[in-house]
Amino acid sequence: MGRRFGVNTEYSAGLGAKLAAWPEVHSVRRPVAPAVHREFDLHYVRTGPRTDRPVLVIPGGPGPASVVPYRSLRADATALGLDVLMVEHRGVGLSRQDDDGIDLPLDALTIDQVVEDLAAVLDDCGVGQAVVCGSSYGAYLAQGLAVRHPERIAAMVLDSPVLSAHDPDTVGEYLRRLFWEGEEPHTADIARKLRRLVAEGVVELEEIVTVVQVAYAFGGIQPLGRLLDLLCSGRGRRTWRWLARLGVWKAERFKRYAMEFDLVGAIAFRELGLCPAPDGRAFDPNLPFAELAERFPPFEGEPYDLQSALPGFNWPTVVISGEWDLRTPRPIAELIVESLPDGVLVPLTGIGHSILDSHPLAFLHAADAVLRGHHRRLPALAGSLSDDLPRRGPHRLLRRIFDVRLAAEHLLPRLRGDL
Repeated sequence: MGRRFGVNTEYSAGLGAKLAAWPEVHSVRRPVAPAVHREFDLHYVRTGPRTDRPVLVIPGGPGPASVVPYRSLRADATALGLDVLMVEHRGVGLSRQDDDGIDLPLDALTIDQVVEDLAAVLDDCGVGQAVVCGSSYGAYLAQGLAVRHPERIAAMVLDSPVLSAHDPDTVGEYLRRLFWEGEEPHTADIARKLRRLVAEGVVELEEIVTVVQVAYAFGGIQPLGRLLDLLCSGRGRRTWRWLARLGVWKAERFKRYAMEFDLVGAIAFRELGLCPAPDGRAFDPNLPFAELAERFPPFEGEPYDLQSALPGFNWPTVVISGEWDLRTPRPIAELIVESLPDGVLVPLTGIGHSILDSHPLAFLHAADAVLRGHHRRLPALAGSLSDDLPRRGPHRLLRRIFDVRLAAEHLLPRLRGDL
């Protein structure tokens, strides 16, 4: 097993056994791959009062585990009276290895098999239908479950949804129009400064998409403008490079039972087209992952045509979109809603990508409303979801760190050349 991404990944059997023994953790036997006569334990967790229609929560990724990182989310869900299911996806955490303690092979790691795992967990729980709630990549899986097993879907919540492998093209064009060409009045000054900084060699072209996405998620135009003003004055490059690293940090990070991209990254590159062919232009979302792509199989094609499938999703569906989300921005959410027979858009202000992670209480209240059949009321309640519920999670801490770094940059001498 050795090292991956420079981190020791030797399996911790003792910790894994303790986690698997938690009373809320269960497992179901699953085939390693369709043509392989071997099985492994796929783990999942269920909390809250048992009902015949649980809420299946699917985090983003691929890479994050479900059992450990989302314990506080499940505690909040229990307080709301929600029966919550979460699956530790194959290739990650408690579902990473086969019976011999060997990592699952790459042919075991496909979206179709992950989707079939979700259905198998519902079977194991004796659940006919669930309210399926996915965030980002998890929203793609939720839609995949709807394609493969529409009879299992009672309703859906799609948070910051991914629609297809062509999303990076949509995102790139959207970001270029706003932050490079400056076609909107509120972004024209940002675009002018970015073009200047790239032309003068102060910042690298391949970094601007990541930095703008992360900085904008911290507060929209205002903090991004502060950073660019610092850069134009000869300061701010330490913070710029911190943000550039932060944008790809999750993909490069390995923390057992928390974040394990090293195996399931194959799904991101092979099926979701994370980096099929960077075009080299400004705001190409593929550029930051070009080096990482060399470690994984190339893009072969996505498993589903979700755009064509959406009109057949004849159940209530809520699409949540954060105001400051530049990873799966509003145009993608709007396109999905337009294609759904019974879909509503819930635009949340002052939030970036993944409401599940940046404002989990808003995510849970949306799921609860959908479960109760109140999905059409949610657009009118978007302001309350955004502003009236306390915000938790690492996003608040990162925003504070960002503000402190910006303040500190004012005290540093102006820098010339590369650091």
